[in-house]
Amino acid sequence: MTHTNSCPTVRPRTAHDLDGCVRALAAVHARDGYPVNWPEHPAAWLDQPSLLGAWVAELDGRLVGHVTLARPAAGDAAPALVGAGVDFRDVAVLGRLFVDPAARGHGIGALLMARVADEARERGLRTVLEVVAKDTAAVALYERLGWEFLDTVEQRWGPGGRAVSVRCYATP
Repeated sequence: MTHTNSCPTVRPRTAHDLDGCVRALAAVHARDGYPVNWPEHPAAWLDQPSLLGAWVAELDGRLVGHVTLARPAAGDAAPALVGAGVDFRDVAVLGRLFVDPAARGHGIGALLMARVADEARERGLRTVLEVVAKDTAAVALYERLGWEFLDTVEQRWGPGGRAVSVRCYATP
């Protein structure tokens, strides 16, 4: 992709964005293996029931990134690691974060994360996330942005409960 001088923008996701999100997610899955297990219904996976909000990034009029903020779900490890004195109801999970490989290098991941952190702060929520430990680019981004490393845990995901090592982070 030819880099342009345009700036990426972040806005709330609409129902009309889901097809573009699935296309970008498919490119990410093909390149990076995220998500670890391709969902049977990718649009429904993006529109999880516990959703508090979802945002997309656009660059040159093209949808190139996505992120969600959601209530913790059963099986999420990071919310339990936040620490003493933090009520589970005061925690939200940053998830479904991806940037189309053809649009990387524009700070889109950081913009999406900042938007979620702002929304969580406005709601009085502490934000956590989980990332597959072998995803070193994502780990580097979270650490560069000052997210607090909580622990590495083993999760069981997908068909057959495949064991996956994940790093858990929280907003500082």
